[in-house]
Amino acid sequence: MSTSPEKSPSDENPAPAAGASDASGVSASETVSTSETVSASETVSASETVSASGTVSASETGSSPAEVTYSELLYEVRGGVLQITINRPERRNPIGASTVGELLHALHRAKHDPSVKVVVLTGAGKIFSAGGDLSQMGGGGNPLQAGPAENRRAGTFVDLNLMLMEQGLGKPTIAKVNGHAMAGGLGLVVACDLAIAADDAQFATPEINVGLWPMMIMATIFRNVPRKRAMELILTGDRIDAATAERMGLITRAVPRERLDAEVQALCDKICQKSPLVMQLGLDAFHKMQDMDLEPALRLLEGELMRVLGTEDASEGLLAFLQKRPPTWKGR
Repeated sequence: MSTSPEKSPSDENPAPAAGASDASGVSASETVSTSETVSASETVSASETVSASGTVSASETGSSPAEVTYSELLYEVRGGVLQITINRPERRNPIGASTVGELLHALHRAKHDPSVKVVVLTGAGKIFSAGGDLSQMGGGGNPLQAGPAENRRAGTFVDLNLMLMEQGLGKPTIAKVNGHAMAGGLGLVVACDLAIAADDAQFATPEINVGLWPMMIMATIFRNVPRKRAMELILTGDRIDAATAERMGLITRAVPRERLDAEVQALCDKICQKSPLVMQLGLDAFHKMQDMDLEPALRLLEGELMRVLGTEDASEGLLAFLQKRPPTWKGR
């Protein structure tokens, strides 16, 4: 899938005031998200370490003797933190079919890797992601349907969103928004559990400007933002700044660009100090109950509380609190 090599707006233009419209609209080469779906079949084992090139030894994944290489992602685990970077900055980190397949593969690996305690999703360069490629739209079929490969899982953007928002990884996901997040890129941001953005990042759903509609990401946006604020964003296609995105609830908070890496790392460090087992049980419970009616949700959570209380980590945490010492988590 090709994308325009033109420069990102963030390279040339200052961020407009909150809610300001991009007078140029969206060019025919601007990337925009569309619908997508995925099946899950492959398994990848735990404890992988990956070089900055995105290459993983198959002896580490337990899959085959050959190396597994991501062509559009960087995958790096350090100190319990996995950072997945969409790595096509020359094209503003578009989300194409192969990108979706690689993200599904990488997230599936992370879910089953006990060395990973938190997942950070970001983009290379000055753009988080400008979404899908308009040149791939309008021809019929699903432009973001990924086929299976050694470094991809078959599926579409639907499955990617379900993995992040419905099924969950059992580990927190954080969007580190290093620049503009447009259309499907914004969809990835709101699908994560938390989102920390550089204060000069911009956000938009520009699909309406080119005769499209943000169908798939509408489902995730409206689960994060009040109806009238989300409708204004979708109906106008206007860009908003990070401060406005924070007030709306699209992101957790905006921080000075020079503090972005440090702020995200501090958040990851804090999360890594918690019991990974209880974190998994809690997140799994959240994903199960999020769309339930009140009574069945409470009944479910009552049972999940009993599961947590039955863990060694819960006993250790309570004992450490009484003894005024840091807990030592067993993961049991």
